[in-house]
Amino acid sequence: MINITLSQSDRTSNSSLNADTIAVGDKHLEASLGCDRRKFLRQSVQVGSLGFLGLGLPELLQAEQSSESKKTGGAKAKARAKSVVLIYLGGGLSHHDSFDPKSDAPEEIRGKYRPISTNIAGVKVSEMIPMMAKSMQHLALVRSGEHNNDHHETATNWVLSGRFGSAFGDYPAIGAVVAKQCGFSGKIPPYVAIPKNPSFTWELGKSAFLGGRFESFTAGDPNQTNYQVRDLSPPANVLGNQLKRRQSLLQAVDGLSKDIHANDQIDTYSEFQKRAVEMVLASEARQAFAIEREPQQCRDRYGRNTFGQSCLLARRLVQAGVRFVTVNYGGWDHHARIFEGLKNKLPEFDRGLSAFLEDMNQHGLLQDTLVVVMGEFGRSPKINKDGGRDHWAKAGSLLFAGAGVRGGNVIGATDKQGGFVTKRPVSPGDVAYTIYSALGIDPHSQLITPDGRPIEITEKGDVIHELYA
Repeated sequence: MINITLSQSDRTSNSSLNADTIAVGDKHLEASLGCDRRKFLRQSVQVGSLGFLGLGLPELLQAEQSSESKKTGGAKAKARAKSVVLIYLGGGLSHHDSFDPKSDAPEEIRGKYRPISTNIAGVKVSEMIPMMAKSMQHLALVRSGEHNNDHHETATNWVLSGRFGSAFGDYPAIGAVVAKQCGFSGKIPPYVAIPKNPSFTWELGKSAFLGGRFESFTAGDPNQTNYQVRDLSPPANVLGNQLKRRQSLLQAVDGLSKDIHANDQIDTYSEFQKRAVEMVLASEARQAFAIEREPQQCRDRYGRNTFGQSCLLARRLVQAGVRFVTVNYGGWDHHARIFEGLKNKLPEFDRGLSAFLEDMNQHGLLQDTLVVVMGEFGRSPKINKDGGRDHWAKAGSLLFAGAGVRGGNVIGATDKQGGFVTKRPVSPGDVAYTIYSALGIDPHSQLITPDGRPIEITEKGDVIHELYA
């Protein structure tokens, strides 16, 4: 596939396109393709800022054709959900101080927050999430998430892919697999991360060996003033004929592909470039990300912070048909002064998530959308010498809602100190298996690595059947 890259000066100025600013891979067009450089330049126009045209999008757009052409025979599983929203709590939410309080444990374990009743009889949560306490009818609470890796990077890759590997992202994220298997719906990307993919020392939750075509579309921070999405918002000075002239650059690229008949990827490149332009100019794509169109009261209800506005944007994207949305809300790695940290984090989380569930339900979206809330692990039972809780993969809480999930349901349990699962352990493989099955994707179908080796989408796991009991 051709990869068009532009120099920084051409991204930010209205200079003419020249041979030094166009490259294919690591080589110039003339060197890589043997094309007549002058012929190409005669077709080029004044291009100015090209970032909004999404020249990186065609690789992502090719996912649609790839997923269709590689489908195998056999009956497809019945889908419960059209979309998935994964709210990812990077760092590890303390289950003791949120959804699995241990009021009878010693003070150094139970912490400073008291439990409060919810609108589900017999179910209590932390006093720091009172809005969620009133929204439990939408949720199934899993108190028995567990695995055996306490390292952020490795655990994050494990829970986001459903397969255990190294910290370097050996396996594609669930969202990337969904993008490959489901393809596009209309003119919007199938996989979006808000504001970006989860990360610690490097970004995680990526497409791994599936390649950049199935990478998430990064939405940025919707809480920013005058928020605009990269690649979907034309610069203010691009109007009328200028926009048409910039489209002609893509037509010039299409012309290149016709000169190279031996390369099947290049033969189809014009199709993906066309789809990229359609995505940029399509009203449904731009409107999906236009969070400023929401009423001020609605935006206030979600909370005027990155997490709250990310949840609101996720609702808009689901409405537009995005298959998989990751809302990345990190900052839960509280090794010290945990209660000072949670004093700021939990109210944002409480407001944003409760507003999201209520809003999704009011818009009739919850019945067709599976919502999953999780981090890479829980936190240690005993408060350490620095007033924090450490990594703890042996127990943690997860939330599920929508797409047939029975709300008000509590699955699994931990011991009196919240240190170990005592009932119905749920593994990362179970979570991934459940998500794929909800979308009608066979978790045992195969992906092909670059060296031609077939691997199953999931290695271990099963549907969490109690979610639907």
